[in-house]
Amino acid sequence: MRLAFKTAPQDTNWDDMLEVWRAADDIELFESGWLFDHFYPIFSDPTGPCLEGWVTLTALAQATKRLRLGTLVTGIHYRHPAVLANMAATLDIVSGGRLEIGIGAGWNEEESGAYGISVGTPKERSDRFEEACEVIIGLLSDDTTSFRGTYYELTGARCNPKPVQRPHPPICIGGNGEKRTLRTAARFAQHWNFVGGTVEEFAHKREVLHEHCANLGRDPEEILLSSHVRHEGDPAATAAAAAALAAAGAGLAIVYLRPPHTPAVLEPLAEAFSALG
Repeated sequence: MRLAFKTAPQDTNWDDMLEVWRAADDIELFESGWLFDHFYPIFSDPTGPCLEGWVTLTALAQATKRLRLGTLVTGIHYRHPAVLANMAATLDIVSGGRLEIGIGAGWNEEESGAYGISVGTPKERSDRFEEACEVIIGLLSDDTTSFRGTYYELTGARCNPKPVQRPHPPICIGGNGEKRTLRTAARFAQHWNFVGGTVEEFAHKREVLHEHCANLGRDPEEILLSSHVRHEGDPAATAAAAAALAAAGAGLAIVYLRPPHTPAVLEPLAEAFSALG
């Protein structure tokens, strides 16, 4: 099973995260590194420190040479998709073609409400997300993009220069919603991320995704399946959890590292995953 790591930029500091990423860049088994994209910490005290995801990711791209990198995931309502497309194109260039575009419909009402950003109803989130995917892919892929939807309207819009990866960097869609999110992934994604849960839940969501692919005429083999795997301190247990997901069809384990961040966890994890064969 392929191996990645995630350092959520919450309850931590820049120096510690930088040390982890630089160390991981030297461990070949780690193929990619990920951040989240929130303005408040999640799953902890929301008043704590939280670095902004895209600025942090850009700095980490300059501090590394090999790792692929992305946000897991960017809530699409935080930035206009045309702005996000230009950010993504620039970061793909800056990183030498290593960007993965992780996006989702958005969900965090606490930080969104505090900032006056409308999350919307579940239907509005899903409708807006589908429109945003079309806008982002169009701008990254085509010379000009015109689009008229409920949420976004573009007229002969350009995004230049284009990203290194053509027609665009891989789109990673995160989320477990069966009716809309997985259908959107089947339509647009090269990578779907299971946000977490049991192996049985993962297997069920995988089948739903594949059903959507069949309905859309999409080959499901075109979509990498990944899952978060939380690391609680025991590398063997983390590797075993990943192996169970691999048996259910996951191709990439994204190991969620808890703060305080330290590179000392990386070599034991790599050794445990290497032992899986």
